[in-house]
Amino acid sequence: MKFLAPFLLAALGTVHAQSVTLAIDNSLVSLDPYDSNVTLDLSVAKSFYEGLYGFDAKLQVQPVLAEGHQVSADGLRYTFRLRAGVKFHDGTPFDAAAVKTVFDRITNPENRLKRFNLFSNIDRTLVVNARTVEIRLKRPFSAFLNQLAHPSAAMISPAALRKHGKLIGQNPVGTGPFRFVEWKQPDHVKAEKNPSYWRKGLPLVQELVWRSVGDSNTRMAMLQTGEAMFTAPLPFEQAAQIAKQPQLVVGRGPGIYAHYMSMNTLRKPFSDVRVRHALNHAVNKEALVKVVFAGFAEPSTGPLPAGVEYAAAQPAYAHDLAKARALLKEAGYPNGFTTELWATNNSVSAKATQFLQQQLAQVGVKVRITLLETGQRVQQLENVQAAEQAGVRMFFGGWSSSTGEADWGLRPLFSSDARPPKLLNFAYYANAEVDALLEEALATTDRAKKSTAYAKAQQRVHADAPWVFLVNRQVAYAHAKRLTGISQMPDGSFHFEQIALAP
Repeated sequence: MKFLAPFLLAALGTVHAQSVTLAIDNSLVSLDPYDSNVTLDLSVAKSFYEGLYGFDAKLQVQPVLAEGHQVSADGLRYTFRLRAGVKFHDGTPFDAAAVKTVFDRITNPENRLKRFNLFSNIDRTLVVNARTVEIRLKRPFSAFLNQLAHPSAAMISPAALRKHGKLIGQNPVGTGPFRFVEWKQPDHVKAEKNPSYWRKGLPLVQELVWRSVGDSNTRMAMLQTGEAMFTAPLPFEQAAQIAKQPQLVVGRGPGIYAHYMSMNTLRKPFSDVRVRHALNHAVNKEALVKVVFAGFAEPSTGPLPAGVEYAAAQPAYAHDLAKARALLKEAGYPNGFTTELWATNNSVSAKATQFLQQQLAQVGVKVRITLLETGQRVQQLENVQAAEQAGVRMFFGGWSSSTGEADWGLRPLFSSDARPPKLLNFAYYANAEVDALLEEALATTDRAKKSTAYAKAQQRVHADAPWVFLVNRQVAYAHAKRLTGISQMPDGSFHFEQIALAP
């Protein structure tokens, strides 16, 4: 990270007394980075937390609380040298014992934390001395630093964990640039400048207020009146209008956020692959890009978006209504069927589900739409304890491989071991070949072998079609021209280390 020169920091001295409101599109579930699968939660949590490593704005791995590392010849032992003089917001020191406490917590399956599988390859964490920690893996994994750079791999104060226990998700205490002030659910989270932050001169604003505003028109109005200084995602259809306003800036960039419609493969009619293929042929993805995303997306080319390491493009399911009808007839549904489509309640989901409803009606599939609030989605999708209890039939959702590589774009969604409540395989998809290929890729540090295994896994998933593969969304956000140093990253999270507000 490039630090601002002292004279520039002095010139920006008036900024420190200012507050920035950021309008986000949904309410938050948890500020415990290890117990949330929601990108938005993790984005807000970055106000308070840092990890040993992190990503820059382009998803490149950078050292943060670790100064560097060494790896053993067998790829199983990582030794990290920790940054000196860093303290948690509660005044306790950041040291190797804290790292051990944090990783011992997430790797204990009895804690039932949502990110357990992301870190399940850690065998043990050992304190060498106060500034040196060793992490031993169960098997070699070349993307381990990517995992440590993931925003969920945050360092939490051990004292705060002891004090708050399971309520740490409402009481974040980290080493980050801002300290937690309050969380008034579901309205806002407030954070104030950390006066003891180890990056001297940062942060450049006094206060952040993350305000949850589900209605996109309301968010745009807040931006235009100055009530909010930043909003994401930007309603795509309003991007051109917003860009014309001299006091506002529209940001746009490549994304690795895949939108899909999963189908519960354990339930009829979706247990029949012909039905799943039919629905893939029934949806016009190019029209979806235009109608719902106003061009800020591209049709999916497989389970992984381009830009994710080891992504392998697959042949498209062409929009072909005649073929879709023929497949449905062959599967025993000549007149279609009636089903239900769930989605999280936000503006993109509302538009996309209506579009999908209309598309599927053309082949006789009648769809009831249910939009779930965040808490409902967690309870009815993520917290389902057994496959036979799952009420979901179809789900419109999205996912980004926020480690930047294929493992976290495939395993949480398609591994047979990733069914809720462990991870997010809402299709309840299971294929032994795919499981073996994912394990093969994890077990090797040979890039060629890893690439081959991931390509075969993607080919198999695409052929089995547990999803209707829809679009890969680009990032789009807007902010006041006087607000700088904030952007949306390819995975949909936010980068705001240098956030500043001009007078």
